[in-house]
Amino acid sequence: MNPLAALAQARLYGIFDCAYAEPTRLESVLEQMIAGGVDIIQLRAKTLTPSKIAELAKRAITLLKESGVPFIINDYPQIAADIGADGFHVGQDDGDLPALRVQHPGLIIGRSTHSPAQAAKAAAQQADYIGFGPLYPTPTKQGRPAIGLTEVPEAHKKFSGPVFCIGGIKLHNLSEVIRAGASRVVVVSGILTSTDIVSTCRELRRTLDQTPLS
Repeated sequence: MNPLAALAQARLYGIFDCAYAEPTRLESVLEQMIAGGVDIIQLRAKTLTPSKIAELAKRAITLLKESGVPFIINDYPQIAADIGADGFHVGQDDGDLPALRVQHPGLIIGRSTHSPAQAAKAAAQQADYIGFGPLYPTPTKQGRPAIGLTEVPEAHKKFSGPVFCIGGIKLHNLSEVIRAGASRVVVVSGILTSTDIVSTCRELRRTLDQTPLS
C-alpha cells in the first residue's frame, strides 16, 4: 500500500518523542508500536540537533519501510526528503504549505491545527492531513492551552482529509474523544510511558476500530 493510501486508512498515529523515550530505545519501541497496530509513526525530537535527528531517522527508516508503516519527520522537511521518509509534519509557524509542496514533491505533509479556522486554512493549502488539538492539557505542548472537545465536529467539517485529534489522549479518555466525533487519534505519552506498549496499542486500536472512519 502506498503511503497516501495507508494514511487514508490510518486510525492510530504514534509518535516516537524523545521527551518520553530515550533514543537508545528507538528500535525496540518502534517494533512494539508496529506489533501493536500503530498505522503511522512520527519522529519528534525538539531538543536534538538536526544532525542527531537525521541519525535517528536513518536508524528508523529501514524498520519502518519493511513494515509498510508510513514514516513522518517532525519539523524538518529536508531531513525527511534526504533520508527517504514518507513525509513531514509542521506547525502553524513552520512555513507556507504550497511552497513546501513545491520544494518537496511527493511527500506527505501534515499540519498542526488548534481551531476550525486553522483546519480550514490547512485544507485550502492542501495539507494531506491535520493534527487537531491539544484536546486535553499535555506536557507535550507546553504553554498551549487545551481546546477541549466541542470543536472536534467543526474541524472535520472544515478539513475533508484525515483529522487526527491529539493532546492528552489515553486509553481512559479515548471513548470520550470518539463520542465527540473523532475516529483518528495521535497518542504519545499514553503509548511511550506504558509498561506494555504492544498491549496498549492493541487496546487503543480495538476501541478505534469500533467507529467508522471520518
